[in-house]
Amino acid sequence: MAFALKAPATSSAATTTSLPDVQEKVEAIVADIRARGDQAVREYSAKFDNWQPESFRLSAAQIEEIVSRVPRQVIADIEFVQQQVRSFAERQLASMQEFEVETLPGVHLGQKHIPVAAAGAYVPGGRYPLLASAHMTILTAKTAGVPRVVACTPPIRGAVPDATVAAMHLAGADEIYLLGGVQAVVSMALGTETIAPVDMLAGPGNAFVAEAKRQLFGEIGIDLFAGPTEVLIVADETADPFVVAVDLLSQAEHGPDSPAVLITTSEELGRSVVEHVDGLLPEMPTRDNAEPAWRDHGEVHVVESLDAAYELADTYASEHVQILTAQPREALAKMRNYGALFLGEGTCVSYGDKVIGTNHVLPTRGAARYTGGLWVGKYLKTVTYQEVTDPASSAKLGEVCGRAARVELFEGHARSGDVRAAKFGGAQLPWAPDAFARS
Repeated sequence: MAFALKAPATSSAATTTSLPDVQEKVEAIVADIRARGDQAVREYSAKFDNWQPESFRLSAAQIEEIVSRVPRQVIADIEFVQQQVRSFAERQLASMQEFEVETLPGVHLGQKHIPVAAAGAYVPGGRYPLLASAHMTILTAKTAGVPRVVACTPPIRGAVPDATVAAMHLAGADEIYLLGGVQAVVSMALGTETIAPVDMLAGPGNAFVAEAKRQLFGEIGIDLFAGPTEVLIVADETADPFVVAVDLLSQAEHGPDSPAVLITTSEELGRSVVEHVDGLLPEMPTRDNAEPAWRDHGEVHVVESLDAAYELADTYASEHVQILTAQPREALAKMRNYGALFLGEGTCVSYGDKVIGTNHVLPTRGAARYTGGLWVGKYLKTVTYQEVTDPASSAKLGEVCGRAARVELFEGHARSGDVRAAKFGGAQLPWAPDAFARS
């Protein structure tokens, strides 16, 4: 019989919509930048980041100097990780096939993939400078073939985030701006006097950045509607409870509203995990985030079987799902709803976040029920085309089009079919009998 060893203290429903004050503040900033452009951007940057340089855009010389300050080992690690991300993204791109097929004599239908003309990448800063987001957004866009990628990251307490800028540059950003928050997102989306607009935006951020992307969606494309980071672990009696506890807290440290869920077939394991978490938290440097996340959003469920565990896990549609069982690959066949799956003790969510090569921009708040995460395909428009070179086929299609459109009462559509049936097949044209009269 299933039961909860630990239930969340706070309902996750409280975090699934934008708070009214956040929404209102973002609306005001969007409207102001839309009206006043660079002047408004500069004022918000000074207000929120105490940052108002002569130009927010970094020159090639500035980038070169910044990169030169980054320790060699950090550069080497960035290059290693970016190669992993690039390699996987290239395989994704190769899996997307263009084709053309002749469905009837002279009827050619095709599909092709066109990169968006310009993409914006937001790389968060602040307390946690997420330079890995540069790999996931900029590099993925460039691999997809996007010709212009604009990247923004905020200064950190008035200083240039050297490693983040290096990651953005090495990932292939065409323009790099030291600009953060809502003002950065809106500038890329709408454009200003000095920043040309982009067609889509990607990248994580705080509640204000996420709300700005939500409000701008429609005018531009976005990667995902982002929420707090989530982790869910499915474990059986073979799992190491200490490893499970460490992995739960690795994601809880993202923020005080980050859900961390364990579903296990072993009550003994579940209780041991709770004990380990309680023992690890007091000395954890990021305790101020991890502790309230575990207290308010941590869950431990005990179920009768792994099938029941997978079924329950699917109802969460969690961003990250980690499988710590004797046969972890079973989850590939058993589970349907997740942003990314981490199979076995040899991998972990942190690998996906930082180093392994799959994209870490993933669906949250149940969105994994209907979408996956960021990938090269997000930067590509899959479009179709058609050509009819055989007159008889065009005439035949015209006859069917005329009948089909009139069933739906679309006379204009029907007439487009009629004229081709008449011109290419000699059919009668009662509504314009002299249209194709021969002299």
